[in-house]
Amino acid sequence: MRFFGKTKIDFIGKRRIAFAISLVIILAGIVSLVINKGPKYSIDFTGGVAMELELTPVKEGAQAVDIQAIRDALINAGIEDAEIQEIKGAEGKQLVLIKTQIVGDMKDKTSTKVIDVIKKQFPDNVDPATLIRLQEEVGPKIGEELKGKAILAIFWALLGIILYIWWRFELTFGLAAVAALFHDVLITIGIFSLLGKDISLSIVAALLTIVGYSLNDTIVVFDRVREDLKLYRKEPYGSVINHSINETLSRTIITSLTTFVVVLSLYIFGGSVIHDFAFALLVGVVVGTYSSIFVASPLMVEHFNKKEKKLGSRTKKK
Repeated sequence: MRFFGKTKIDFIGKRRIAFAISLVIILAGIVSLVINKGPKYSIDFTGGVAMELELTPVKEGAQAVDIQAIRDALINAGIEDAEIQEIKGAEGKQLVLIKTQIVGDMKDKTSTKVIDVIKKQFPDNVDPATLIRLQEEVGPKIGEELKGKAILAIFWALLGIILYIWWRFELTFGLAAVAALFHDVLITIGIFSLLGKDISLSIVAALLTIVGYSLNDTIVVFDRVREDLKLYRKEPYGSVINHSINETLSRTIITSLTTFVVVLSLYIFGGSVIHDFAFALLVGVVVGTYSSIFVASPLMVEHFNKKEKKLGSRTKKK
């Protein structure tokens, strides 16, 4: 059963408008990255101090500490880059994870300053014997190594995709799919830069998830394109691929909507721990759906049209 019935939308005819929209968004992201001298990395990549603190009320009548109150207290003390997450604790304990960058050999002073702020601002929630549950440092060298491995992970994922689609379809399909994936990743990173959000290991995981989601949608369309190219040999390439997109449109929209609703629920109700991760997935679902229709497939039309000019094997293309 088709969700939209039998549609005849001219997606390919609007490909140049779609290309222009994508170009504007990507350029805006690139300009932001240039102005900010690259993405804003979290301490996962830049190095810093991570502390897990127990702030369970220790005095009668004391209330649980609000995360925003901790953030405001640290900002007032001059620690503006802190990442604060509330984590689940056993037996109703309130545990908070605080990450902040360090400069040079200021690790001990940074840690001490954070602890002093917590003790001063929230005395009813501090037990000196149990306050610090975990304290560790991510050195700059380790951060650089993680950054390199994250880039390699994305590179090998894209290379594997090219090889897989080359084997399943042909090389041109693989290159078009990877171009669409680059499009999705660039837009997501650009939006994070425009909004001033950090790139952490969880965001790298989100980017890899976006790559997988977008690829799945693109392969569904490409599989129908391959079938229709054999069935409608005398039709212009643009018409054939338009037909393929419309045939799979119902499946694409249903899959995207259900995924979007689930991720939106995570974004709204999941808490600050997965807030940015869910936001990246929200952007990825929208952009991935868009790119499978308006980027990957139109790129195939451009390729086939150029190929036809050399071979002259079909009627004039759309």
